[in-house]
Formats: sequence, structure tokens, C-alpha cells
Amino acid sequence: MADAASQVLLGSGLTILSQPLMYVKVLIQVGYEPLSPTIGRNIFGRQVCQLPGLFCYAQHIASIDGKRGLFTGLTPRLCSGVLGTVVHGKVLQQCQESDKDEDLGSGNVQKEVSSCFDRVIKETTREMIARSAATLITHPFHVITLRSMVQFIGRESKYCGLCDSIVTIYREEGILGFFAGLVPRLLGDIISLWLCNSLAYLVNTYALDSGVSTMNEMKSYSQAVTGFFASMLTYPFVLVSNLMAVNNCGLAGGSPPYAPIYTSWLDCWCILQKEGNMSRGNSLFFRKVPFGKTYCCDLRMLI
Repeated sequence: MADAASQVLLGSGLTILSQPLMYVKVLIQVGYEPLSPTIGRNIFGRQVCQLPGLFCYAQHIASIDGKRGLFTGLTPRLCSGVLGTVVHGKVLQQCQESDKDEDLGSGNVQKEVSSCFDRVIKETTREMIARSAATLITHPFHVITLRSMVQFIGRESKYCGLCDSIVTIYREEGILGFFAGLVPRLLGDIISLWLCNSLAYLVNTYALDSGVSTMNEMKSYSQAVTGFFASMLTYPFVLVSNLMAVNNCGLAGGSPPYAPIYTSWLDCWCILQKEGNMSRGNSLFFRKVPFGKTYCCDLRMLI
């Protein structure tokens, strides 16, 4: 019980601290660029047309809505984090107890010790089930969080309160409105988890020498590195999920002429891929605009 409470408190603290970062990231993901680019130089000394980074973007938001405006959407995001932590812990514990019961069900017959790879598969499967359950339960709060942020673009006040947002979504879109963008988000989480754990297993088993004294530390580092690469590879799923969550929801940021109406998340994926925007919002600091293209700040990032 104490562990769950500490996880909730730690997660809530990190959520509050990272809220401005997520706010800026979401606005960039939907293609909103209110500030003109500037001419700068990259690490090779070559001139590039740079879009404003995280801090300039945050200052722009604060100049309009004040510093409190940087924490728009914090309440539903906190609800999502707390509920997700509780659900994840409960489901994971249930899966672990179920596996223990199966092991004890053989009576006095002792099972052979499973191989390391089998253990990785079992642990990853349990984690996948727990994460998927948490994502499924918390996705409605995630949708409300994104829409309350995106309404900054058109200066709307449609999704201001948590209860009012729930009523609005249910009245206009029904139950399915709470799960807009769920499929690519689930797929991204599952693929990222399996990639991370599989790569970590391969690195720890075949690339690291078991005779090294700092083996445990190196294995923990390899887990972090593989997790980073897995998240990079699955970022398009995150982008598509967020775009589908706000698409055609009655806000300027998710409706024509600012954004097209996507018929499905696959349609969104294909359009982004055709435009070369699959990594939009992935970087918040080094954001360049190629020369030879016209910049339009309120309609599209690039035309």
C-alpha cells in the first residue's frame, strides 16, 4: 500500500513538472506554429531556418495566458496518472498471483527452471496486460487533456472543466468519443514494450561479458538505452494517436481549414507519411525549416 502511494505521489510530481513540456509538444504535434522562424546555424556551421524551441514557445503561451496557462489540462492528466498507476499495479499483481497459482498447481512435481528468454516473455506479457488495461481505463482523461490544450489555437473554451468536458464529449460523440486515438496508442505501447525488452535481452545476453564486475549497472543502462530507441521507433504511433484524439472534435486545431478530417488512424498515418511529417513534435529544441518552402504559421507548418 505504501509503495502504491509513493508511486502515485512521485508520478503526480513528475506530471506537474512536465506539464509545460507536454503542452508545447502537443501544440507542435498538431502543426500549430505561431512564431516565425529565424535564421541560425547548425553544428556544422551551415545556415538553417530554425523554428522556435521549447522555451520560446512556452514564453509565447505565457505571454497570452500567463504562467498558469502553461498548466492547461493538468487536472485530467493528473487523474489519468493516478488512475493508471493504481490500475497498472492491481492488474500486474493479479497476473503475478495467477502465475504463482499455476506453478503451485503441479503439487509436489517440481517444474524445471525456465530459461532466461522464457522468463523475459512471461514478464513482458504481464507488463503488456497491465499497461494495456491502464491505457484503456485512462484514455478518456487523455483525450480531455489533449483537447483542452489544443483549444488554445482557436481560443475556445469548450473543454475547460473535467465534468463539463465529459458531458460535451458524450453528448456530441457518444462513448466512442472517449476512445478516439486509442488503437494507435495501444499498438505503440505494446510494440515499444516488446522492442525494449527484446533488445535489452539480446544486449545483456550476447553483447555484455558476464565477467564484468559492474554487470548489473551495465544491464540497467542497456535497458534505458533500448527503451529510448524503442520509443523513437514507435513515436509515429504517439503522433497519430494524439492527432486522432483531437480530429474533428469541434475545435479549430482539429478541423478544416487548419487540419484535414481523417477517416481513420490509418488514413492519418498515410497522409503524414506522404507529407514527411511522421516525426513532427519529436524534437523540441533543434527544429529547422528547409529553405525553399513558404512558412505559414496559422494554417500549416509548411506549405
